[in-house]
Amino acid sequence: MRILITGALGHIGSKLIHNIESGEFEDVLLIDNMLTQRYASIFNLPNGVNFKFYEEDILKADLDVLLDGVDCVIHLAAITDAANSFNQRDEIEKVNYDGTKRVAEACIETGTKLLFPSTTSVYGSQSEQVDETCPIEELQPQSPYAEYKLKSEQMLQEMGKNQGLKFVTCRFGTIFGTSIGMRFHTAVNKFCWQAVMEQPLTVWKTAIDQERPYLGVNDAVRVIMFIIKNDLFDGEIYNVLSSNNTVREIVEHLN
Repeated sequence: MRILITGALGHIGSKLIHNIESGEFEDVLLIDNMLTQRYASIFNLPNGVNFKFYEEDILKADLDVLLDGVDCVIHLAAITDAANSFNQRDEIEKVNYDGTKRVAEACIETGTKLLFPSTTSVYGSQSEQVDETCPIEELQPQSPYAEYKLKSEQMLQEMGKNQGLKFVTCRFGTIFGTSIGMRFHTAVNKFCWQAVMEQPLTVWKTAIDQERPYLGVNDAVRVIMFIIKNDLFDGEIYNVLSSNNTVREIVEHLN
């Protein structure tokens, strides 16, 4: 099997590629535009894995050529900073929505399967427990990041129905945990960074007891590998998380 990973050097991607073992895949193609300069992510990759790295932008690359002969795409390329996405709406639309559309169209053209990581942020603030069956009109994305993830979900559903796209959508909880290409703008990692640097933990008072879904990066990698190895590209949407926690619980654990 040949797989291709977009955004391969980021928080999840760098953990994924360093956990691939010799013999698992025939080829592992890595795409990253190096915008965040995570060069260290491609240092000391596992031996015995046929990695091929392409410094490419999904908005400009010839994806039909790159996906030729590829069995599965793990589409991790995205702008992921939800809090700052309000100042980047146009860029979020371009990268997270238009970029996903280009990848999906290339998958249709080449017969490649697509694993699309969405976000549990599409649910927004809910008073009761919700799951994947939550009606579209009850979803409340509260940032451009979540908004365009939801629009991408809907687009892929249409492509699956009308154009034969084979895909699966995973609504990932807020990512935490260490990787070579890790980021620090999500709650748990940000708190850990502040604690290590002996800085006060910055928490919105109104959010201290809000429960949110979190996903450890190790669990994210295990889910991705499980889907690929079991060929679970059924066009469905799945919530993927490690636990639901309040900010207070996280802060108390760090203390």
